Amino acid sequence: MGAGRAYARKRVTTTTPPSPSVAIRGTAKGVVKISLMLAATYALAWGLSTWLPAADYRSLFGFSNRTAVWIVAELHLMFAAFVLGVPIFAVITEFIGVTTRERRYDDLAREFTRLLAMAYTLTAVLGCLLLVLFVALYPKLVGYLGGIFKPTWILYVVLIFGEVVLAYLYWTTWDLLQGPRKRWHLVLGVAVNVWGTALLFVADAWVTFMMSPAGIDDANRLTSLWKAIDNPTWMPINIHRLLANVAFGGAIVAAYAAVRFLDARSDEERARFDWMGYVGSFIAIAAFIPLPFAGYWLGREIYQFSEQMGVSMMGGSFAWLWILQAMLIGSLFLASNFYLWLGMGRIPGGERYTRFQIGMMIVLTLGFVVWATPRSIIATGIEMARMGGSHHPFLGLFGVMAAKNTAVNLMILTTFFSFMLYRRGNRIPVVTWATSGKVFQAAAIAGAAAIVLGFGVYSYFVPSITRIGFSVYQVAAVLAAMTVFVAIDIPLLRGAREIGPIRWGRIPARAQYALFFLAVSFTWLMGLMGYIRSGIRQYWHVYGRIADESANAYTMKHGDATLIVSGIVIVFFLMVSAVFAMARRHETVHGR
Repeated sequence: MGAGRAYARKRVTTTTPPSPSVAIRGTAKGVVKISLMLAATYALAWGLSTWLPAADYRSLFGFSNRTAVWIVAELHLMFAAFVLGVPIFAVITEFIGVTTRERRYDDLAREFTRLLAMAYTLTAVLGCLLLVLFVALYPKLVGYLGGIFKPTWILYVVLIFGEVVLAYLYWTTWDLLQGPRKRWHLVLGVAVNVWGTALLFVADAWVTFMMSPAGIDDANRLTSLWKAIDNPTWMPINIHRLLANVAFGGAIVAAYAAVRFLDARSDEERARFDWMGYVGSFIAIAAFIPLPFAGYWLGREIYQFSEQMGVSMMGGSFAWLWILQAMLIGSLFLASNFYLWLGMGRIPGGERYTRFQIGMMIVLTLGFVVWATPRSIIATGIEMARMGGSHHPFLGLFGVMAAKNTAVNLMILTTFFSFMLYRRGNRIPVVTWATSGKVFQAAAIAGAAAIVLGFGVYSYFVPSITRIGFSVYQVAAVLAAMTVFVAIDIPLLRGAREIGPIRWGRIPARAQYALFFLAVSFTWLMGLMGYIRSGIRQYWHVYGRIADESANAYTMKHGDATLIVSGIVIVFFLMVSAVFAMARRHETVHGR
């Protein structure tokens, strides 16, 4: 394990910086490539709109218009999440490297930034293909949305060029901006993420307008562009996707590290990729913990905008897909804790906390079971007569949102506690107030759990309008407990005595499969939730305003939808594998 310890002690060193012309040439190549792609796409879209006969809808060689657009759009969004999530991951890691002066963080950030060049190309190709499909298959809808959002489309193109310039500069100036100039490289990294977030916010305006239109009159004419942008679901989706992108980026990084760990031929390699998997999972789990809160905010806004759409989403034709969603998210919680607990084996002193694992597993398992319990059970006529309806007399109690909100909040609190124990594994506080600090932390966790459970039980004895408000108190209690715990933990562990260095590389191989499971589950969940969010509009292009009058304006069977989502996930990982293989080949050829 000497290799693991030696790897952990590497420090940032400076090398002779390359010529600035290298960065300029690399950036120019990227801009020219994207410019040619956009120009070709615009020319093709203009040609299709000019040469094809006028029509509200067109078919794609007999295939479903909706399915064709769905597949390309979902792949585009997954790669967009990748190219937005990885820079966030890279900059956070680079900041840690500057703060700790450990070169391994800088190397990790650089390694994954290398993936962006190929990933940007694939994202742009899929985006261009999506635009062509929209223009060819839905000309009337594109014309309407273009009239509403034309200024934002121009802004989007400007942002794309800005993002490409900044991203290529961020990558090509890595060696140039080292030492005292490192802060300028960090500024570039922050700018990349600000630009990428702006791109996300602009694109989300178009998507959310179709779900919760605003800023138009009864004749569907624009009255306020800002209101059309700042529609009821715009900001919730912005926050939800931003957190999801960070979690997704971290999960993909962890999966890449898991594959490299299993393929490692030396202790040093295993130590390197074990540490890389830990960092990726750390960021993924940290972003994943608050993600259900953002999802709840989005669901609440959908309900407030249209109760009918909300009922269709949670209690109507899409209700059973939420059982799949619950199983996926519950599995993510279990896999995250499984990886953390296995990781305790490489931490000297981590055995102190194994006694908590059984209790946490019980909470997570019960929470998973409650969250995956349906309200209405598919049953025969005889079975329904015996139950007295479609709701089971006992299990039906756990199918309502009061029980599910309670379960998910307790699962979040448990995962957070597991995460903080992992962080404390090999450290012993030396401050004089250590005992009282731990008591306050325990009280914060126990108090939040009591509030969540108390309001969950009380919810069954009050009207539904009152019950809805209880979820706010549950969320507030969990967030407050996490804030108090971290606020105490930071000074508590400052200058803590280290029992021993973490033995990177000494983790069971099965832990790596947990990391790969996290990445696949995150991706599958993104595809499923994207389908639910778009599908609840049913036969509306713009909900309640502009109907879809094409032959494909129907909601497909759940089995067909999940098969398509699964196919998209498989294609995405095949494409990502190609990106990783090219990056690894570049590393082998260039030796870095």
